Amino acid sequence: MPTPLQSWYEAIISSLAYSTGARHYRPDVPESAPPYNDIARFLVEQTRRLPDYLRPAMQAATTLWDLMGIVRTGALLHRCRAPMRAKALETVKASGLAVERDLLRYYESLATLALYSRGEPGAAVAVPRGPPQAIPGDRPQAVFAPPPERLRCEFAVIGSGPGGAITACLLAEAGKDVVLLEEGPFLPLHSCRAFSLPEMRQKYRNGGQTVALGRNKVAYVEGCCVGGGSEINSGLYHRTPAEVLETWNREYGVRECSEPELQPHFAACEQELSVSPLPGPAPEASLRLDQGARKLGWKSIEVPRWFRYDDQGGAGTRQSMTETFIPRFLKAGGNLLPETRALTLIKEPDGVRIDAVHQGSRRLQIHTRTVFVCAGAVHTPALLLRSGIERHIGSTLRLHPTVKVTARFPEPVNSPDMGVPVHQVKEFAPRLSFGCSVSTQAYLALAMVDHPEHAARVHSQWPLMANYYAMTPAEGRGCVSTLPYFRDPVVRYRMSEFDRAALAEGLQKLCTLLLAAGACELFPSLPGQSALKHPQDISKLPAVLPDGRASLMTIHLFSSCPMGEEKTKCATDSFGRLHEFPNIYINDASLLCTPPGVNPQGTIMALARRNTLRFLGRA
Repeated sequence: MPTPLQSWYEAIISSLAYSTGARHYRPDVPESAPPYNDIARFLVEQTRRLPDYLRPAMQAATTLWDLMGIVRTGALLHRCRAPMRAKALETVKASGLAVERDLLRYYESLATLALYSRGEPGAAVAVPRGPPQAIPGDRPQAVFAPPPERLRCEFAVIGSGPGGAITACLLAEAGKDVVLLEEGPFLPLHSCRAFSLPEMRQKYRNGGQTVALGRNKVAYVEGCCVGGGSEINSGLYHRTPAEVLETWNREYGVRECSEPELQPHFAACEQELSVSPLPGPAPEASLRLDQGARKLGWKSIEVPRWFRYDDQGGAGTRQSMTETFIPRFLKAGGNLLPETRALTLIKEPDGVRIDAVHQGSRRLQIHTRTVFVCAGAVHTPALLLRSGIERHIGSTLRLHPTVKVTARFPEPVNSPDMGVPVHQVKEFAPRLSFGCSVSTQAYLALAMVDHPEHAARVHSQWPLMANYYAMTPAEGRGCVSTLPYFRDPVVRYRMSEFDRAALAEGLQKLCTLLLAAGACELFPSLPGQSALKHPQDISKLPAVLPDGRASLMTIHLFSSCPMGEEKTKCATDSFGRLHEFPNIYINDASLLCTPPGVNPQGTIMALARRNTLRFLGRA
């Protein structure tokens, strides 16, 4: 039974869902029609998935905003008639009150995403329950369900993304006794449609609502399921640029990490994951980016992907960890422990004890000789900090911030099965890179939240539209920290003026490219920015992104526990062993010393393979 406060809170959320739906309603589009109870339910569900330290603040801010309606309209805003409430919402969004503006943008973004997901195939798919589908080579005892309260093993690997899956697989194939812990559920790759609302509910941490706090907030997403980020990303693959590896050696003292030394590890991962270019033509949205670059004389490349294609070509299957290294791990005798969160690591005379919780409530203890922590750039340092391990842990987080543009072309460039296009423009790399982003109808509508006067056009014009991005390997720094009594770590990030200037330059160049590619209208992800239609309009873009107002995001986080022999700034040695803890290793994105300037998953996998084989004495 909800409390009166909770009922009030949900009534406010429901009114915001209906206000968003009404603004996008089109009589000729059945999916846009009320009632919007399903959208209200989704908003309530998502607020419960927020990081726990944000939930009380979000509820307090939402109810305070509703109370402010008494001053503005003479009544609580959620009780106002729809036209009056809509006017109040627009007034707040146009004001300089950042807290109110961000609050309403949060609810509007979620409601828009849910509304435009109504027509997607599989939009109503429920989260699968029960044991995962059978995996080739799986043994009945390979997946603990439920696990015993006390476990002993030779090796424990925490986190099953690319770093953890490769680490666990190679250890198991070497005949070691290995337990692989994963906080999220064990779901098949095709349990839901890629980049859909069900995927957000099933496989994203906190329902996709993670953010690096700061003057310029940067939204990011993490996978929280067996396979980690490999289950939700686009599969674009790069090797680490040679100049980046040289910087790591020169400034951090990383040994045996040159381009020739990593080449066999890249090659082995590429063979296992079937890294290759598309067997047929790229999607039209991708080709437009390439055509615009060539017209300007800029360097453009087709980025290979880790997909396996049959003889007929077709869409192919992404070679995520649940399609590759997890089956190999289970076949080799490894034991998988999904829905299990590691709480702390405690040093013991003969190894390490992991205190963990299974399915949210069942306490476990895992005694092991050696631990490999592979929980990602946020949750690896968070676990170590909770365990009292602090030296160079979590204080050097780096990322690739991106700014987006939605482009409208005079001819179709989009289709329901397009997926993520594959071209990237590297003319200005490593400082700037341009590419294509997810462009489903729902994600197009989400991008157009910054242009409310044009937003409803997505219903009919989405085949003419696609999302693009400009990315920079920023010089800014962030940190990961933990709070007493809260489960979720706090991520902060400070973007420098240099970074904001670089992204502004990237936005200008990207818009120049898209207009050269034939775009007739551009919508940058800057609140209050007018649409661009002609090359001369680009001068209206800012020279430096406005502090605190740009809509930024990233999917690349790293460098929170850098490796190297330079102990004054490195958490681990060159191969991932913590400098002061001989039984604890890190083997994931945390190790990257600086931003690689390219999609980092190829780097993570090659390093994980290198480090594990070195540990086994085989490298």
